[in-house]
Amino acid sequence: MRTNALAAGETLVLVAAASAAVCLIALVLAMLLGGAGYPQITPGLPDPGMLTRWGLPVAKTVMDVSAALTFGLIVLAVFLLPVARNGELGEQAQGYVRAASWAALVWAGAAAATLVFQLSDILGRPVAEIVGNEITSYASSVPQGIGLLLTILGALGAALIGRVVVTATGAALLSLLVLVGMLPPPLTGHASSAGSHEMAIVGLSLHVASVALWVGGLAALFFHAMRGSGEHVPTAVQRFSTMALWAWIGVALSGLASAASRLTSVASLFTTAYGQVMLAKVAVFVILGALGWVHRTRTVPQITEDSGRRLFLRFAGVEVVVMAAAMGLAAALSRTAPPPDLNRATDAFRNLTGFSMPPPMSLRTLLTEWRPDLFFILVIVVLGGLYAAGVIRLQRRGDSWPWGRTAAWFAGLLVLGIALLTGVGTYSYVLFSMHMVQHMVLSMLVPILLVLGAPATLALRALRPAKQRGDRGPREWLTAFLHGWYARLVTHPGFATPMFVISIYALYFTPLFGTLMQDHLGHVFMNVHFLLSGFLFYWIIIGVDPAPRKIPFLLRIVLLLVAMGFHAFFGVAIMMKSEPLGMEYYGQFEVPWRDSLADDQYAGGGVAWALGEIPTMLVLIALVVQWARDEERTERRRERHSQRGGSEDADLDAYNAYLASLHRRTSQQQGQPGPEQPEQEPQP
Repeated sequence: MRTNALAAGETLVLVAAASAAVCLIALVLAMLLGGAGYPQITPGLPDPGMLTRWGLPVAKTVMDVSAALTFGLIVLAVFLLPVARNGELGEQAQGYVRAASWAALVWAGAAAATLVFQLSDILGRPVAEIVGNEITSYASSVPQGIGLLLTILGALGAALIGRVVVTATGAALLSLLVLVGMLPPPLTGHASSAGSHEMAIVGLSLHVASVALWVGGLAALFFHAMRGSGEHVPTAVQRFSTMALWAWIGVALSGLASAASRLTSVASLFTTAYGQVMLAKVAVFVILGALGWVHRTRTVPQITEDSGRRLFLRFAGVEVVVMAAAMGLAAALSRTAPPPDLNRATDAFRNLTGFSMPPPMSLRTLLTEWRPDLFFILVIVVLGGLYAAGVIRLQRRGDSWPWGRTAAWFAGLLVLGIALLTGVGTYSYVLFSMHMVQHMVLSMLVPILLVLGAPATLALRALRPAKQRGDRGPREWLTAFLHGWYARLVTHPGFATPMFVISIYALYFTPLFGTLMQDHLGHVFMNVHFLLSGFLFYWIIIGVDPAPRKIPFLLRIVLLLVAMGFHAFFGVAIMMKSEPLGMEYYGQFEVPWRDSLADDQYAGGGVAWALGEIPTMLVLIALVVQWARDEERTERRRERHSQRGGSEDADLDAYNAYLASLHRRTSQQQGQPGPEQPEQEPQP
């Protein structure tokens, strides 16, 4: 066994060395191909020097690889290996979380080095000439520096938390922290200046998440399979095979989005250095897809606890090395200048939003001026696909699912697409009134339809329990979430109602609205907030999914009327406001066919005031129907209880039994006979 352990250790060292060498070679070749390795230096202009020129991509590569390893080790511990029955991680899983904390320290150090090299590159001065206050100013005031600072803080937080986490829930939250910590640097790079902000930003975010899951997960799984004491290898391999397929799809979609946002034409793939490096990444991606297909068709079906590991390790080792080449190409691509967009410099509105000013608004333009927002396209496709898959699974199993819930769910997704992807979404960037139409639809109409679709109930019925008792599959994770403290908090009326009502005042009557409107991530944040706050509010009002607490119907009606009253007053307050809102955004461009900002804002206030009536009537109707059905179910329970010998009021019987038990307990404490104890004759 010692010989096998030594052989496994030698193989790990060999694969690690080969991966590092291939990654470095790919980085160097791509830097030379893209012209970033030896750029033309104009005499008299500042030059950061050779150390920065090559140190920056190397540091970024180390940062990306260590971040992926951190994420992959935690994914292995939480989602690939079985969880103990009490919700705690096994001994090996806890070891992988501790290993992830060490990888996070490397990640933080590489991010700090990247910050220094990046500042040197921007200032055009060697690293040795950079002083401390310049680093502090860069990390606190420049978007690129702030992004790296957030990554450093996230990595250090992951390193500290990883030392103490022992539960599956805690490790899952840690994986979310790691994933969020990886996003700021790429979002403040090329994506923030690309011609199509939506495609570039969302595509790059999806790319980072998919690559981290794919590369980090496979590297961690390869290490686990190499260990002679590695447990549950077949289970981990089968689970990762499914994850890797989705990661491959995510990389493909994000690659298409990145190419569409950065390349001006198909010919740019062959005529520009940026396109040629991207083609090299595509070639590596195709090779990885072929290796993944071999895994799914050959190694995964054959692997068991005793056999099949060698075949898996052989292909996995090659795949890890190829992935290392892809990471090197990615770092070099980030240092290669994309083709310039000649239209950006002549259009202020395009510089701000990523697209040209639309024509005057009409019914035709509302139907034709579509905006391909990749984030919400993915949201609609994923939510619709998962819901349809759940309904189909129930039907194949012979179970029924109400057609009305299915219709409500897909109607909600349809309205969501109309509000975000058609001309309504396009003109929401231009007119405050159309922005308010979008806001009202997202917060007060779409959530009603989605809540009536009962997605949690469908998921609990369609998802299969985990094969091993005590383990956590998708169904167990959903159940744990619905019964956890977070669900109890966000579904409490004291939280959901103020979030639905007060947040709109905090958004529109503070500078926050103008700040968020200037960035695509701000638009995404607002739209997601409108959806989630509306979904939580209407979930406690008319929701049919299982919730941590049941709210009386009379209280639901009161909450609905109070919330609608505040919304109506919000619309009136906007109509009465003399100063235009969001001038930090709307004041940066002129709309030749628009009326005055004051008139448009007055129209937006009227929209906020008027559109609240229709959702209120729909919800009241749904509440009356639900209340009537609840009374019918209660009456049937009373009749069944009465037939078994009880009274007609089951609740009254339960209350009387409770009072009787309290009386018996008090009598026993005082030494007096209870109602069921006959009083004895006094002794002479």
